[in-house]
Amino acid sequence: MVTIPTAAGAIDHTELGATLMHEHVFIRSPGVFEAWPELWDRDAEVANAVERFRELKAAGIDSIVDLTTIDLGRDAAMVSEVARQVDLNIVMCTGVWRQPPNLFKQMDSDAIADLFVRDIEQGIEGSDVSAGVIKLATQPTVDEENEVMLRAGARAHRRTGVPISTHTDVSTESGLAQQDVFESEGVDLTRVVIGHSGDSDDTSYLSRIMDRGSAIGMDRFGIDRTLNTEGRIETIVRLCEMGYAEGMVLSHDTNCFMDTMPRVSSQEWAPNWHFLHISNDVLPALRERGVSEAQINAMMVENPRRIFSRRDAY
Repeated sequence: MVTIPTAAGAIDHTELGATLMHEHVFIRSPGVFEAWPELWDRDAEVANAVERFRELKAAGIDSIVDLTTIDLGRDAAMVSEVARQVDLNIVMCTGVWRQPPNLFKQMDSDAIADLFVRDIEQGIEGSDVSAGVIKLATQPTVDEENEVMLRAGARAHRRTGVPISTHTDVSTESGLAQQDVFESEGVDLTRVVIGHSGDSDDTSYLSRIMDRGSAIGMDRFGIDRTLNTEGRIETIVRLCEMGYAEGMVLSHDTNCFMDTMPRVSSQEWAPNWHFLHISNDVLPALRERGVSEAQINAMMVENPRRIFSRRDAY
């Protein structure tokens, strides 16, 4: 039995059910709301998140992976407060996004890996919530500084066995470059999700990632500025026809709160960028295009479960 830590306690990996593999609960500027709590209504935002996730559960989703890192304002206590009020599993992460702390620039990969491992083995921010996945990001390309972070995550993965999930820039095909770094660190690429791959409709690029063993995150449904919903659906249909249903996971990369953009503005900018878009719109559209229930189950249930099914160091 492989247990997965969630914000409300550990579960068996078989309990994940239908899973959105790349989401966020709260995205915040680190330190701002702790210093000036009057700048937001914490209780109201917690209540809003609880409401959103109750709706999501009612729509048939059982789990989400919250890929909010320390540089995106991760708050284990607040996410745990939400998680304990909903019947939805929330897996939290360690790692870094595109803006790692300046201190990390003075550290080597092993020292940074030690911090990631602490989040996994001892808990996040002194809480009883442990990280269940390692988040890493490359934007736009793997440079010297980014490589240090990727190697840190790879080494933390090797020491703990928790999976890696990434942010990439499809315009530079950085998913392949990430795989190169991970492979050089001895990472089993089947334990890696190359995220934001769904921003691309280039099935050659996407199939090359999957042919090396990694899953691809078709995980920005609702963000039409990079690729609209029809384009994202068409890409998944083509990949399913090519036999790649077992290599994809689905998600939105959306949130309950994000301080980089007012909620009203985000709704105007991307009206379908919300937690229910896949359940209400995308899955029915895939079915209409001939994607089978077995293929949908693979992308929503079986593939996430497989990614979390191993927790052995190596």
